[in-house]
Amino acid sequence: MSYSAVNKEPKHTNWWALFIYLACVMSLAWPILYGDFLVNPDSDQFKAGYAFRNFAATYFIENGKLPLWNPYLQGGMPFIAAMHGDIFYPTFLLRLLLPVDLAMSLGMVMHLLLCGIATYAFLRISIKASFTPALVGGLAYMMSGFVSSLVSAGHDGKLFVNALFPMLLAVLTCALRDGKKWAWGLISITTGLAVLSPHPQLFQYMLISSAAWSLYLVYSIYKEKTTPVSLIIKRLCLALAFVSLGICIGAIQYLPVFEYTSWSPRAGGINYEQATEFSFPIEELINLYLPQFSGILDNYWGRNQIHFHSEYIGVSILILAALGFRSTLKEASRNFYKFWFWVGLIALFWALGRYTPFYQFVYQFIPGNKFFRSPSSIFFVTSFAIAMLASIGVEQAINHAVNKKFLIGWLIIASIITLFALSGMLSQFAQRLSDSQSISKVEVGANELQIGAIRSLVFTLLTIVSLFSVGSNKKFTSASSIFLVLVCILDLWSIDRFYWRSTPPAKQVFSSDPIIDYLKHLKEPSRVIAEATVNNKLSDRDPYLHWDGLMIHHIRLTLGYHGNEISRYRFFQDANRLVNPTSLALTNTNYILTNAESISFPGIKKIIGPITNSAGTDVSLYKLPIHHPFAWIAPGVLEFPDNNTTEALGRSDFPLDRLALISPDFNLKTKAMKTVPEALQIKVHTKLYTPGRILLELSKPAPADSMLIVSENYYPGWVAAVDDKKVTPVRANLVLIGVPLQEGAKNIELTFTSPSYEKGKWISIFTFLSAVMSCLIGFVRENYSVKMLYKKHRL
Repeated sequence: MSYSAVNKEPKHTNWWALFIYLACVMSLAWPILYGDFLVNPDSDQFKAGYAFRNFAATYFIENGKLPLWNPYLQGGMPFIAAMHGDIFYPTFLLRLLLPVDLAMSLGMVMHLLLCGIATYAFLRISIKASFTPALVGGLAYMMSGFVSSLVSAGHDGKLFVNALFPMLLAVLTCALRDGKKWAWGLISITTGLAVLSPHPQLFQYMLISSAAWSLYLVYSIYKEKTTPVSLIIKRLCLALAFVSLGICIGAIQYLPVFEYTSWSPRAGGINYEQATEFSFPIEELINLYLPQFSGILDNYWGRNQIHFHSEYIGVSILILAALGFRSTLKEASRNFYKFWFWVGLIALFWALGRYTPFYQFVYQFIPGNKFFRSPSSIFFVTSFAIAMLASIGVEQAINHAVNKKFLIGWLIIASIITLFALSGMLSQFAQRLSDSQSISKVEVGANELQIGAIRSLVFTLLTIVSLFSVGSNKKFTSASSIFLVLVCILDLWSIDRFYWRSTPPAKQVFSSDPIIDYLKHLKEPSRVIAEATVNNKLSDRDPYLHWDGLMIHHIRLTLGYHGNEISRYRFFQDANRLVNPTSLALTNTNYILTNAESISFPGIKKIIGPITNSAGTDVSLYKLPIHHPFAWIAPGVLEFPDNNTTEALGRSDFPLDRLALISPDFNLKTKAMKTVPEALQIKVHTKLYTPGRILLELSKPAPADSMLIVSENYYPGWVAAVDDKKVTPVRANLVLIGVPLQEGAKNIELTFTSPSYEKGKWISIFTFLSAVMSCLIGFVRENYSVKMLYKKHRL
């Protein structure tokens, strides 16, 4: 399958590749050398990711185990089942050894580096690519806009899968084509890591693309007629079995997730309109060549409203990819090109989502896609495919098969685009496509668009010069090779650098202040509404207003930023409903943190402020006029279906302290009531409140058939003990925990458990160890076979 190269490879090629990839990554990630945190105010890691990971790491260090319950957001939710990032991915170990912000930054840097190394390895293994084509292929994928800019949006889970994708392709090649015994276990380990990333959407894309590659390999082997059909089928079945084993490694994460599905906001799937949000607008395909067309970061004017990533492929990479289209190389490389051409094209149509009819088929017939949004996420497959085509283009150049007409054609196209930009025609085209709210961004970005067009033209010229140098130099000197690689690096780096933003260390960005100190030392649990009432650019980038910054300080938020919270809690997310006195009482809300100097709310009192917080925002803390307890006793209990419960709780005068509404699902025996009983003069004292464990004490013994209501979300897994006797909790008042009490009850203990996590943990451990053993046994058998073959030849 090897296609020859004319040039001589340098010594220690793999080390050179590693050095070049590392230098490229550090040219973007250098702020971490000065202690900076590789996040920015637009990043999901800034808004929520750091809070999640800091909570898990801190809890693990203090308790020797992972938290099962997150009490700090949206009334509380199961930590594992609701998904809080890479809980079980190996990067978690970094966060136990290093400061969490440094560990998170290193995790992204290491995986971007892995994107390049794994792609380089895949090209060397799959088509025996020579050094320069493999090197450029790795660079093209690693530094492609869509992969490299994932750091900007804080999508580390996507980056993990992007890095594991070429790894899986490489080990599949070693197993299916080469029959390497150690590769089978590696298939499981790589698959398992991708499952634990955990990004189920990109994992699906990775599996589909890898399955296509496997079928391509099998067909190629079959055509060569050197391997028995029975052996080919056996290897294919083994690959399927080891991928399945790898999926089982993710049981520790996904058994709880499957259990949670019916409780999540996406239970039953989402409609087509929601599923196709953040599709790839067709007009933005221009960004592959000219990334300034739809605007970079804050200057974005396109149909997706926000755009924290880049689709820039690279002018040099596009030219190299096109160069391989009419390949004069061997059949193996031509077939390789054709395969990735079609994979890239199909992935591109998939990414276009709602803008072509193709996605209707995907939505209706491919399992899982009724739960996913953002079809454009599959574009990493297109980026990888183009990188493969570019590597073939480099090999084509090495073999002196560069057509001058081809180069002139690219120069003409680049010149025309530049003229359109300089004349203002591209800006006028953009204005027609943008809406009235974004047209000002087009006008502001007109100058950047012109500069961008000149930049693309310059790199077109440099690429043409480098290809001409390669094509005309029969010896393909080292200087020509270096020049071509440098052009590719500078081309991609000149755009990637905009997306690698950083902040000072987390201890500075999320530092405490008098308001936080006050809230941390409350005697009884309370929740805080933290929202900006004066909207400006500063408040939008304040981690404490709307986002999850307070969670870092173990302060419970009434709302917060998550997206996979318990669906019934969304009842309280409506702004008008949230300030309803009944909702404030149900959610245990006693404080409002905002950036306004005064609030129009009867009886509200300013406690602290205004002060300037760590984000530079002037904020104040207000206390509500009525104290809403964390737990209370309701003497009356009624069964109410959810639709009637939401209607009742929507009233501002609902008697929460007198009546509890219980879901009929629990078949709880309740007494008929002619009138609602009077409120009890019983206070509930919180003796202990930690994630997943609550101890409560009543000021007086409870009356018979009363109900303890705890302002914490109910979810299966909560177990209760009343005076050391086990009691089954119920879902009360739509979403809260209810504990039935018998006469004389005084002490209540609530503990959150997760049997599905415990079961999944042992499945994951067993399957992971099985995969590791398979690797080790395969490695020993492989070495033994080699030694025996060596001895046989010596004899």
